[in-house]
Amino acid sequence: MSESSAVSEPLIALNNVEVLYADVILSLKGITLEVAAGGCTVLLGPNGAGKSTTLKTISGMLDVEEGRVASGQVRMLGKDITGADAEQMVADGVVHVVEGRKVLRHMTAEQNLVVGGHRLTRMADVKQGLERVYGLIPRLAELRTRTAGYLSGGEQQLLLIGRAMMARPKLLMIDEPSLGLAPMMVSEIFGLLAKLRAEGVSLLIVEQHAQAALELADHGYILENGRVVLEGTAAELRANEDIQEFYLGHQASGERRNYREVKHYRRRKRWLG
Repeated sequence: MSESSAVSEPLIALNNVEVLYADVILSLKGITLEVAAGGCTVLLGPNGAGKSTTLKTISGMLDVEEGRVASGQVRMLGKDITGADAEQMVADGVVHVVEGRKVLRHMTAEQNLVVGGHRLTRMADVKQGLERVYGLIPRLAELRTRTAGYLSGGEQQLLLIGRAMMARPKLLMIDEPSLGLAPMMVSEIFGLLAKLRAEGVSLLIVEQHAQAALELADHGYILENGRVVLEGTAAELRANEDIQEFYLGHQASGERRNYREVKHYRRRKRWLG
């Protein structure tokens, strides 16, 4: 492989991937997408579109829910990782922050962070990891002795990102980081993700807050019913009239639309034509 082709190799590539749950339910129906090294990619779409399943397919967490890749291939820097387990993916630098803010509720914030660094064999490396996290997220330094279950939703989300950073990820995948958070906390979360990206951490984000996600991302994919129905640069997606209307809440005419008109969404989406 030439140096130029090695540089252009995507960090993660899914090629025509189909995923089955319990050998019955087809969740992903031929997904093809790429995550560039050092970049930020966002997955948008309604509930049930297959966004979370896409993350689990990459992180090796499908088997937790009796899922498996039925066909297609997942590659990381050109290497076939289809069906790799979660422990192997963490070792390879892929860390998945799942939806639902699953902190270790009875442990302190700092104990949660230490658990995130469980692969670090030297205490000096654990301490260095903690210092880095506290430097990135000063609020966690203030909360280090607090019991995680008593933190606010936003503080728990910060803790989960900090815990993920203890594993020194090449790729951080995060599912619905802004769910249920106040606007100021959403801004803080995305500001932190921007910091991580500036440090060279690649990001793959599933997010309902399309405006914040597309401001951070380089590239995005719209998923519906287990398929990619639209992809493009973040700028292209922001400029797309349908994305503006149905994900960003903009109206070309400036007028409010009633529910009956919005209901026509599925019938008139141009990208499915």
